[in-house]
Amino acid sequence: MLFPNHLILLRGGGDLATGVAYRLHKAGFPIVVLELADPLVVRRRVALATAVREGQITVEDLRAVRVDSLDEALQLAATGTIPILVAPDLPAALLNPPPATRHSPLLNSSLVTRHSSLTLIDARMAKRNLGTTIDQAPLVIALGPGYRAGVDCHAVIETNRGHRLGRVIWHGAAEANTGTPGIVAGKGAERVLRAPAAGVVQWRKEIGDRVRQGEVLGEVDGQPVVAPFDGVARGLIAPGTAVPVRLKIGDVDPRGDVATCFTISEKALAIGGGVVEAVLTWLSAQKV
Repeated sequence: MLFPNHLILLRGGGDLATGVAYRLHKAGFPIVVLELADPLVVRRRVALATAVREGQITVEDLRAVRVDSLDEALQLAATGTIPILVAPDLPAALLNPPPATRHSPLLNSSLVTRHSSLTLIDARMAKRNLGTTIDQAPLVIALGPGYRAGVDCHAVIETNRGHRLGRVIWHGAAEANTGTPGIVAGKGAERVLRAPAAGVVQWRKEIGDRVRQGEVLGEVDGQPVVAPFDGVARGLIAPGTAVPVRLKIGDVDPRGDVATCFTISEKALAIGGGVVEAVLTWLSAQKV
């Protein structure tokens, strides 16, 4: 690793967060991903969060493994494999670490002390601030709307498609949430599959399957989920997941390219590039 002493703590392991992890990993940073016990990811085949349910996942050449403790996560991060730790809240040991112990090489190297180069990235894409504060790490970065650089965090990365996608904002906020998915091959909001009822999701299709307009892809509480147009099932929430009505549970890609279901999107990579720029800009300013 080029930056073995600069830990990245990534909150969220969805498809956009995975693009961030990919760029940071390629740049040579150790990474720990924090996730929920039941992540509601749709693009599961390109989301590191899938390791929570499946134990491990490889996205392109990025390998992630679920771990059961912070100490295990820190040790695995040093190897280049991405540890996925179920931690709805930030581990206190990272923000206010105890004295170093012989059990954790990274803790021993003072990697996670207040004076280290710990970077916290809020990549949960909640479109609102869920409790991230600028004092939680020496460098705090947030993705998308809901945060103000210089107030809630040090830098915000633009996530809205368009001219500003991936730009680093050091003062101010990202563009407001439009509430409408970006246009892909002429399709916008209709690309998204939403739960027709509250209940448990069951699928008849798999991610990567070709679908026809009107074809039943699955059910929620017995209510059918149908394809809005011809295309490919790019994302489907994990079968057996209990969901509320209208929750996003799938994504149909009108381009019909199966490979896009299994590779990181251009949007995720652009956002990841912005994060790398922000981290390196900050490290350069610290003369690290």
